[in-house]
Amino acid sequence: MPASRTPTDILIVGAGPTGLYGAYCAGFRGLSTVVVDALPEPGGQIGALYPEKEIRDVAGIPGVRGRDFVTALLSQAESYGPRYLLGRQAVALDHSRAGRPQVTLADGHVIDAGAVVLTAGIGTFTPRALPAGEEFLGRGLSYFVPDPTAHAGHDVLVVGGGDSALDWALALGPIARSVTLVHRRSTFRAHAASVAAVTEGGARIITDAEVETLVGNGAVREAHVRVRGEARPRVLRADSVVAALGFVGSLGPLTTWGLELRRRSVVVDSRMRTSLDRVYAAGDITEYEGKVRLMSVGFGEVATAVNNAAVALDPGLSLFPGHSTETA
Repeated sequence: MPASRTPTDILIVGAGPTGLYGAYCAGFRGLSTVVVDALPEPGGQIGALYPEKEIRDVAGIPGVRGRDFVTALLSQAESYGPRYLLGRQAVALDHSRAGRPQVTLADGHVIDAGAVVLTAGIGTFTPRALPAGEEFLGRGLSYFVPDPTAHAGHDVLVVGGGDSALDWALALGPIARSVTLVHRRSTFRAHAASVAAVTEGGARIITDAEVETLVGNGAVREAHVRVRGEARPRVLRADSVVAALGFVGSLGPLTTWGLELRRRSVVVDSRMRTSLDRVYAAGDITEYEGKVRLMSVGFGEVATAVNNAAVALDPGLSLFPGHSTETA
């Protein structure tokens, strides 16, 4: 039986913020759009891992909750009716005789696209495990905080020194009984302003330290923390342990497509073209000289990718799409 097929002008692989904005850009150009993502809900890492986290690096928005930001991006694109195929992974790429990309999903469905825009971020992601106490996962130990209220009234131990660790310490400070931040180094990778805010917020900060073991009867009750230079580990009360140690990304099947890769990223040119014909990329997945991995940069990249794809599909079009205010 032949595989089912869906024709579209633009296929966007990745339904994170960059991909959702790309759906808007494609719709604005009058292009039919399909958005595919292996996750069952749109929003990428923000939707899956940080729905309550405040996003602060988008121009003109001082701060917005992650889930609200995703909702706004969906609403922005919705007027152009993109089709979402969620919980379905893109696994293979071929080209038709006419040069159109043919992307096969894990269930065998084929997307026949005029052009493909990859906005898959870091790909599939898994958290870096806390070496001590993995048996308490789901029983006090977690790797992200989809619902901060679940930690209300708890003695919370946050482990890590990056932006996520500091963000969670700040978010949980007002509702937890206490917050302790443990970092294995003396300096933090997070923004200095976040470190200052955590300190001023009353959280206890322990540096040059690592969690040696978690203790509890069915659920976490204590954390034994080894501080460099101290003879005995400190015993800390902990009802909740949030291990914000980062994530390991994998491009998965994309590595078999024949794309030029560098450091687990897809190499693109100034038009956001990859090494494959009619395949573009934008956002954290891309690599080029001077690349800055910010959400705001991804938005500009996907606008560049979609508009160049539009011209590739119809050379008679102008690269500049015009301003949205001109058609409002």
